[in-house]
Amino acid sequence: MNTEDLNHVALHVSDLDESRKFYGELLGLEQIKRPDFNFPGEWYRLGESQELHLIAGREDEVNSSSRGNHYALGVKSMNEAESYLAEKGVPHTPRQVRPDGAFQIYCEDPDGYWIEFCQNNIG
Repeated sequence: MNTEDLNHVALHVSDLDESRKFYGELLGLEQIKRPDFNFPGEWYRLGESQELHLIAGREDEVNSSSRGNHYALGVKSMNEAESYLAEKGVPHTPRQVRPDGAFQIYCEDPDGYWIEFCQNNIG
């Protein structure tokens, strides 16, 4: 089997309106058309071809942390990402440098899912 890319990340959320505010308004992700499923949700563009799929109705506990279950979004400039999150009032961790030189910061969404913002400094 040859995989082509990461197509999408799906998150089960408890309050779709809160998640819509966080991902759409605070993070500024572009909302994209979602098929007419028989359950509520919201889709957003991540980068050029990946997507974030929010699925409403979560009742189970979220198991996510910066060193455990999380997903990472690449950014061109960590300085811009940190400034943007601060301007929007989104709490985030201090910048870390991975052993390979990449910059990382993390924040949590309303359900407690951890999101990494990563600037690759390799090469």
